[in-house]
Amino acid sequence: MSSFPHLSEPLTDGQVVLRDYEERDIPEILIAYQDDPHLHLRMGEERPPSGAELGRQAERGRADRAIGQRAWLTILEPGSDTCLGLVRVDTTDWDQSRTEMGIFLAPGMRGRGLGRAALRLAGQWLLGPCGLARVELMIEPGDAAMLASCAAAGFAREGILREYLRQRGKRVDVVIMSLIRADV
Repeated sequence: MSSFPHLSEPLTDGQVVLRDYEERDIPEILIAYQDDPHLHLRMGEERPPSGAELGRQAERGRADRAIGQRAWLTILEPGSDTCLGLVRVDTTDWDQSRTEMGIFLAPGMRGRGLGRAALRLAGQWLLGPCGLARVELMIEPGDAAMLASCAAAGFAREGILREYLRQRGKRVDVVIMSLIRADV
């Protein structure tokens, strides 16, 4: 398989719900970036996205999924359709059967276990129906909350990739966390 299937029904574990990203999520995403002025840096972006950029992503979403380029999933609480954050699946190597995932939650939603649950649920989807063998996250070494969420979701800490990324004009280290089929 070399595409991300459209979710005919949202994914859920009873604690969190993941559905396909849609244009109606844009206002909450913009608010999350406004409420956390460092969010774009943690997501590896030079600056926060504009509404127009997020709109273009929503328009491209189905086509990007069909060709296996990327998939964005909106994080919700059960019984609500208000976007609390995103799981972003990018940088997929279908020949090697691996992908990189990123996640963010709105500041007011952090610390409640939603990130852990969303990571676990998205990882199971990527390793199951999507047919991948490996899911990776690259995390700043000082982001203790994210490292703890990944570990609680079943991701294994593999080590530090020294000066792996260039951010804000300098080389930075990242911790690599992974989830493989044997982990779920």
